Amino acid sequence: MDKRKIILPVLGLVLVVLAFFGAKAIIASNVEETPPVSKVVKSVFVDTVQNRTVPIIVPANGSVTALQRFELYSEVQGIFLSSSKEFRPGQKYNKGQILLNIDSDEFRASVQSAKSDLYNSITAIMPDLRMDYPEVFEKWQSYLNNFDIREPVPSLPELDSDKEKYFITGRGIISSYYTIKNLEERLRKYTIVAPFSGVLTEAVVNRGTLIRQGQKLGEFIDPTVYELEVAIAKKFSDLLKPGAKVELRNLDRTQTFEGTVSRINSRINQETQTIQVFIRIEDQDVSEGMYLEAKLDANAEENAIEIPRELLVDRSKVFVVKDSVLELVEVNPVYFTDNSVVIRGLEDGATMLSASVPGAYSGMLVTVEEE
Repeated sequence: MDKRKIILPVLGLVLVVLAFFGAKAIIASNVEETPPVSKVVKSVFVDTVQNRTVPIIVPANGSVTALQRFELYSEVQGIFLSSSKEFRPGQKYNKGQILLNIDSDEFRASVQSAKSDLYNSITAIMPDLRMDYPEVFEKWQSYLNNFDIREPVPSLPELDSDKEKYFITGRGIISSYYTIKNLEERLRKYTIVAPFSGVLTEAVVNRGTLIRQGQKLGEFIDPTVYELEVAIAKKFSDLLKPGAKVELRNLDRTQTFEGTVSRINSRINQETQTIQVFIRIEDQDVSEGMYLEAKLDANAEENAIEIPRELLVDRSKVFVVKDSVLELVEVNPVYFTDNSVVIRGLEDGATMLSASVPGAYSGMLVTVEEE
């Protein structure tokens, strides 16, 4: 019985020890060993920096308009009688040819009547001139002899003395003369002639139409010289000069033209902060209303390079490779386009990324690959 009391505690102690070591072995077997960290080295493409003179090309676009444009408006009223050619859009006229001839018979008759009244007024004073001013009688007699109411009224003789001036003015001769000159000038407005050789681009009246004063009749342009108006940023206002050549092309990029900067507006648009630049174009393939893109040579940056915009970090930094490690360096962006940027600040011979690297950071290990 005594042995039993001794054996049982010993067995319990042994079991506790075995359980302790067994549990410790089980716990130790469940611990995972952390594998050693392996450094990831990415492959990158690079370029060697070679600073040069980079031309700054400013893109702009606009619609072409004729430099010489003549909008036809009527200053008188009457029936549209005739034209030297068919008054239709696309019709060409030479300088001096009649664009529109408006019926002026009624007004012409009133002009003739006014001329006749002037002639009668001068005739009525001739006896007084013979008696009181014989020294001027001959020149007024010569004036009457050359007076023809079918022709434009001739200029009055020069008044040699104050007495003659007071006498002629008091009889209403001078006022009648200028009234007739005014009527003759208005009579000319019944005939509209081409001020230059060109083409009719718009015609809104036909022969037989009653034309009213102030009514628009059409548009007439010179198809040999055009102008393109574009708006550019104000920072280039001091860089562009009149006379500079400009490369132009249509929207389909199937035609190219050459223009010349003719004028630059000195006023800045307050809303858009742009200035107007006018480009003169002389090309037979250009037409009114054509939409063109212009490339303006604004300036040239010395000691600069042009890179894709995707390589610029935070708008003022780029990655360079030094001893197989990426380094972020500050640069000076001087001009942005839609796809590229001109920068300064990198030294010749520096190695910079030529393609963006996802997740790149300063201090990252890389290997250089050749493109």
